[in-house]
Amino acid sequence: MALTKSEWVALETKAHELRSLCLDTTHWAGSGHIGGGLSCMDMLVMLYYKYLNLSDDPNWEDRDRFILSKGHAGIAWAPVLVSKGWNDAEQLKTFNLTGSRMGMHLDANKVAGVDASTGSLGHGLSIAVGTALAARVTKKDYWTYCILGDGECDEGEVWEGAMAAAHYGLHKLITFVDRNQCMIDGPTEDVMKLEPFAEKWKGFGFLVREVDGQNLDELDDAIAFAKANETGKPVAIIANTKKGAGIKAIEGDYTWHYGAMDDAAYEAGRKSLEEYYQARLARAQKEGK
Repeated sequence: MALTKSEWVALETKAHELRSLCLDTTHWAGSGHIGGGLSCMDMLVMLYYKYLNLSDDPNWEDRDRFILSKGHAGIAWAPVLVSKGWNDAEQLKTFNLTGSRMGMHLDANKVAGVDASTGSLGHGLSIAVGTALAARVTKKDYWTYCILGDGECDEGEVWEGAMAAAHYGLHKLITFVDRNQCMIDGPTEDVMKLEPFAEKWKGFGFLVREVDGQNLDELDDAIAFAKANETGKPVAIIANTKKGAGIKAIEGDYTWHYGAMDDAAYEAGRKSLEEYYQARLARAQKEGK
């Protein structure tokens, strides 16, 4: 399912707005996990601005559920939750500062729109399995979406969750892996090899789609495939991304798992994000149907 040109352009504009707000939040906070935040931003945009069934009430009982297993990317997620109107934008200016309701890992008891507090890596998929099973037991029609980090997939509990998802045939659970090839200590394939990564997910009983995680049209196609899936198997979408996507000085650099930006780096980052947006906008206008 290809995005229309107008839809693609609108989503690119929203993604640019949120990438810029992620950079602002990092600057206000003094530091943050901007690398992994930017690598998964396009997934967040596709979900929150096209696919998630939500309402003005973030606690609406029949809403789709979303679990950010790589909870340190909260610095990207918080701007999204503000943009939905559920949280005060002023809170971003105190992100992770003493007394703020928005900590580095967003707390479901403090931030509207957060279905589960995460941050201790490895747990998110198991939580998502629980919400998907809850929908089945309570005869609800909602979907559950989960975003994992690739370094997080070193954790054994990820694969326990994967086994359970396949065992129970949770086809209304869609799992994304932000495959930016980096983790806190280095490139993933140096720290703990994941490849052949897609084959592992297939071996655990998933249907797998691999996409360019910074191409909104490819993400749209993969999500549409997952929602049309009638095999009874869960779907894993492996999104190949770049850490720090959009900011040239940090792209693909594992040392930007967490970092701080002074005023000069911040201004350079804003300029880089604008150039990135214009290039992506041109692609949308050229390739959109």
